[in-house]
Amino acid sequence: MAQAAADGTWSDAQLAAFLMGVAIRGLDVDRTRELTAGMLESGERWNLARERPNLLDKHSTGGVGDKSSLLLAPLLAAAGAPVVMLTGRGLGHTGGTADKLEAIPGFRQELDRPRALLLLDRCGIALGIATAGIAPADRKLYALRDRTATVDSLPLIVASILSKKLATGAAAIVFDVKVGDAAFLPRIEEARGLATLLAGISCELGMKAEALLTDMNQPLGDWAGHASEIREVLDCLEGHGPSETVDLTLALALALGAQIGAGWTEAGLRGLLASGAARASFVRWAVAQGAAESWFDRPELPLAPEEVVIRAPRAGCVAAVRTRRLGLLLAEAGGARRAIGSELDLGIALNYRTRLGRHVEEGEELARVYLRTPDSALAERFAVCFEVGESVTAPPLIVERIAPGAPGVAGPADAPASLVANA
Repeated sequence: MAQAAADGTWSDAQLAAFLMGVAIRGLDVDRTRELTAGMLESGERWNLARERPNLLDKHSTGGVGDKSSLLLAPLLAAAGAPVVMLTGRGLGHTGGTADKLEAIPGFRQELDRPRALLLLDRCGIALGIATAGIAPADRKLYALRDRTATVDSLPLIVASILSKKLATGAAAIVFDVKVGDAAFLPRIEEARGLATLLAGISCELGMKAEALLTDMNQPLGDWAGHASEIREVLDCLEGHGPSETVDLTLALALALGAQIGAGWTEAGLRGLLASGAARASFVRWAVAQGAAESWFDRPELPLAPEEVVIRAPRAGCVAAVRTRRLGLLLAEAGGARRAIGSELDLGIALNYRTRLGRHVEEGEELARVYLRTPDSALAERFAVCFEVGESVTAPPLIVERIAPGAPGVAGPADAPASLVANA
């Protein structure tokens, strides 16, 4: 089937029937692994770890304000581990890493195997958008999944992600699977099932893997928005970024280090941030991919001019943040492409100034939204995303750690069993 999707042997109608059958009936783990392997073999395989041992990779299922890839890559490179990551565009309420990188003038994201190897030699990081030769079967099926209402099928999600990740051929990968309001799969049972399949099938197909379930009930860090998230990454690299962004990045780095026996410690990794080594790694990488080194002396990052302040309507506890809705509103305001090839407004942003579980007074500032033009109706829709109520306990940033186990059935309703150690 995968080869038939790649070479056009099967019609769209036949492929759509296959997708709907998988979504309705599910696939067991063996069939999910076979589908993944078939989609993987439909195109190029770079097998980069054969030439660059201990090559590391990371994948996030996405969220609001999730810029950890851009902090993790230079941190790992500064620690001496090469990194490859294929990036993507934003989808729905999530901001894509590829979109964020457009805020760095001159940055070129196109990657093929020779360029990835060249970048790994020059700066230890190859991060960008792969050529069309990677997993062409996924490209075809991905385009049909939205039209056939099969986007949420767990086996199809797993095969789509892994056919691209395994094609680059890293030695080890960590999956950041989000849980909560702005997660692609909000319920922990669904997220756990996805994480277990991703890690388990990766290992079965030859790549070391671990998954973290991480909280997405509120924006990650202080900023959401393409250019503003680049600014937050630079702040973290300069030692004064928000603790949530740094803490998640460190957890991902330590998980990867353990898989290759690197012996890293949290204190040691924090030292690479404090010393400026990770920032220097970021600059070398950005310059190697086309940015001007002088830009980093005084980086100019756009911020939309119309500032809207959101305040607490009464005293109480920040009880809920409708984070998915915030992401959709940012997209509606211009932070997402309205059509293929259209321009992004890189300056649309949310500055998140509180946290779940925090006590606030009436009128206290919760967030600021930056829009291109005044829009009172849109501003009010942002404001109602914040709920102040009774005392609540803030969710942990790292919900669970999942090592490869013996997954069960990846069906439409039942999540697979997993071997899980709570973080």
